[in-house]
Order: sequence, then structure tokens, then C-alpha cells
Amino acid sequence: MNKLRLGPIDDDKPVKVSIELPGSVHRDLLAYARAHAQETGLAQPLPVGRLVPPMLARFMAGDRGFARKTRRAG
Repeated sequence: MNKLRLGPIDDDKPVKVSIELPGSVHRDLLAYARAHAQETGLAQPLPVGRLVPPMLARFMAGDRGFARKTRRAG
């Protein structure tokens, strides 16, 4: 099995955000949570809400266009 991009998830002070997801995306996130738990040795999969923030952070960190814009603005 290939390594997942998402590694262990740190505990951080959360900020509440509410979103609606298509059912297919939610099902994929549940499947990802199960794979993540298996790969990282967790007894139970993390709730989807715990997976989304590090996934978004990783996505933004890998977005070169976003990085260029934030470097110019900063």
C-alpha cells in the first residue's frame, strides 16, 4: 500500500467552521479516515472533522500559486 500524504495529526486549538459536503466526498473522507487509522496505528479512525484541517493545510502548502501570492503580500 502506498503511504498516505497525511501523517499523525497534532492536537491544536480548533476554530469552528461549518460546511456542507457532497455525500461522495464525505464517504471518501470516512474511507480515508479508516486507512489513516490503519497506517498510523490508531485503534479507531479520527472523526472527519479532525482530518479536514490538516488536509487543507497540506493542500495550501503545496499550492505554488498560493505560496507566490502570500510571499508577495507579506
